[in-house]
Amino acid sequence: MRILLVDDHAVVRAGFKTLLENQGDLSVIAEAESGEAACRQFIEHAPDVVIMDLSMPGVGGIEAIRRIVSRQSDARVLVFSMHEDTLFVEQALQAGARGYIGKSSAPVVLVEAVRQIANGNIYIDPDIAQRLAFQKTKGSDSPFQALSTREFEIVCLLAEGLSVNAIANRLALSYKTVANYATQIKSKLEVDTSAELTRLAIRHGLVRA
Repeated sequence: MRILLVDDHAVVRAGFKTLLENQGDLSVIAEAESGEAACRQFIEHAPDVVIMDLSMPGVGGIEAIRRIVSRQSDARVLVFSMHEDTLFVEQALQAGARGYIGKSSAPVVLVEAVRQIANGNIYIDPDIAQRLAFQKTKGSDSPFQALSTREFEIVCLLAEGLSVNAIANRLALSYKTVANYATQIKSKLEVDTSAELTRLAIRHGLVRA
């Protein structure tokens, strides 16, 4: 199984690569340190599975998933992220990911997830899947639940302190488009300023203080 490994930390990639290639039937044929590089490597190498981090400089994982899936609808992307909040899981799946596991997962879980997704199945870490099911049952109390995938991505960047212009450049959108999104987001979240938005994002665990 040919794998594209996407993570912005070289040491982390090296560890994952060793783990995967020790299995015998898995081969890391390309690596990428950003969403932009992931899209280029996907086009060049056509891997069976993409293992994708979410938090990276430049284009993040959710946007990279969107671009890859828009190019190849049956692309098999497994998210492997430190973000285990169900909001990130839902947004990644909506963008087109076929699986999601947390970086706190045991090594055997990563290997099993790769094999399942390579075989055309969906794989979500059992602990995360349980939280998702519980949330569906009780309903979400997060105001961010109402956001679209694009709005969620932009709100995370705004909360990290990026300007509208910087977000536009990163996502290859026009300034006006991002400004319109920012206005819509603030209206949906019922906040007036970027500072209020950031405080709300911190309170719900989208970004760190």
